[in-house]
Amino acid sequence: MTLDRTDEYFMKEALKEALMAKEKNEIPVGAVIVSGGDIIARGHNLTETLNDVTAHAEMQAITAATNNLGGKYLHNCTMYVTLEPCIMCAGAAFWSQIGAIKYGAKDEKRGFTNNPQNLLHPKTKLTGGLLEKDCSEILKTFFRKKRNNY
Repeated sequence: MTLDRTDEYFMKEALKEALMAKEKNEIPVGAVIVSGGDIIARGHNLTETLNDVTAHAEMQAITAATNNLGGKYLHNCTMYVTLEPCIMCAGAAFWSQIGAIKYGAKDEKRGFTNNPQNLLHPKTKLTGGLLEKDCSEILKTFFRKKRNNY
């Protein structure tokens, strides 16, 4: 897969969000939402910090983006997220009618593409594997450290 500079730039911004999550001892997943070539929202996992199982990076970013735009739909927006969204986050993306989702690492266990139902809005474009190695490595390192500390 070839990356254009724009996709790589925005995924690197999502990776910065993942590092912020890691610093808080959260699962290191980050997301940014782009509209018109500008980042309009950022998010990273806050499930431990907020004691909220729904506080995934994508949920944080979707809420921030809709607040920024003043409406619930994200038709002309693209979400860059370091890990394939789970079913909950894919559902939220569906309801927001986001224009595109581009993710880095595939989530073999909990990723929404493992679900037999198509959870994306019919107009949403999906791309996987952007900076996959970088996105996977931050997660592997995080969980390796967690396992070694127990």
